[in-house]
Amino acid sequence: MGVNSHSFRVRYAETDQMGVVYHGNYAQYLEMGRVEWLRALGVTYKGMEESGIMLPVISLHIDYKKSALYDDLLTVETRLKARPLVKIEFDYKVFNEAGDLLATAHTVLAFMDKKTGKPIKCPDYILERLED
Repeated sequence: MGVNSHSFRVRYAETDQMGVVYHGNYAQYLEMGRVEWLRALGVTYKGMEESGIMLPVISLHIDYKKSALYDDLLTVETRLKARPLVKIEFDYKVFNEAGDLLATAHTVLAFMDKKTGKPIKCPDYILERLED
């Protein structure tokens, strides 16, 4: 289960008056990591949604270690925790440019049928790509 890294720079709008990243923005950083992890696998959220599959977050846990600051270059490392079934779980580490660990996180998402709103199994095309 590979790790994908995605880097980006903290924008001014993501910080408070002290130049510290607002804690709620980390959920978006994790989403960026997750989207890029899937993209590296050859899968897009847009493609899944067009095929009738939604992937809502059902659990989110973040442990903050150190503050990210305005204009920091951050890297989100995203790792698949286990082979997905109906749920897919990711572990994350967020680092700054100096290599300081800023946060660790874990999310659980569920594969859902867009029309019925009911859970479904992970699509075969994702499972097949994980085996490559």
